[in-house]
Amino acid sequence: MRYEFQGSQSFPLVKVWLDKDETVKAESGAMVAMSEGLELSGKMDGGIGKAIGRMFTGESFFLQNILAKDKAGWVLLATPVPGSITDMEISEGRELLVQKDGFLAATAGVNVSSKAQSLSKGLFGGEGFFVVKLSGIGNAFISTYGSMHEIEMADGEQVTVDNGHLVAWDSNLDYKITKGAKSWTSSLTSGEGLACSFTGPGKIIIQTRNPRDLGRWLYPFLPIVKQR
Repeated sequence: MRYEFQGSQSFPLVKVWLDKDETVKAESGAMVAMSEGLELSGKMDGGIGKAIGRMFTGESFFLQNILAKDKAGWVLLATPVPGSITDMEISEGRELLVQKDGFLAATAGVNVSSKAQSLSKGLFGGEGFFVVKLSGIGNAFISTYGSMHEIEMADGEQVTVDNGHLVAWDSNLDYKITKGAKSWTSSLTSGEGLACSFTGPGKIIIQTRNPRDLGRWLYPFLPIVKQR
């Protein structure tokens, strides 16, 4: 299997070439187009337990399963929101945790499941009580709102991330909920509020846009429906 990114940075596509009998799994609705000879079906992927867990992360109960059944071919995959798509290597000893709605697609050897977070992280971390867990061996594609940026942290290095910009992180990393600024007053007046504080070593992936900020920007322009 090979792949390449096509289209613009804001509205990208992933084109995946499959040899005969190869498969790729994707989030529901991700397929844009595919060549003759490929077969598309919906599968729970990993059994009913993992499928139910994915629902708590905002992902689909059924994943798309695209199989090169009759001959080699290609498939185009896309994300529903404007932003970036990046490929991540998943290997033994290197699992990835991803924000809800961040998973797009993966090769057959990648397991797509969920992981429960603590009460404080679920309430204040911005990612919810469950996040997507990617394990196994293969390549995964994750999507973001806006552009994507990777931060590689050295051993003992600390990085604070606004919880609306966090996309994914190595599963060996842990984070704590903290103030976005030095004091609560500064956190509130600066507009940062709560943030996630990580300690290395490990990798964090962040997005350049915050969907909550988009909602605040759009709100004044939305029509007000008056009750009769």
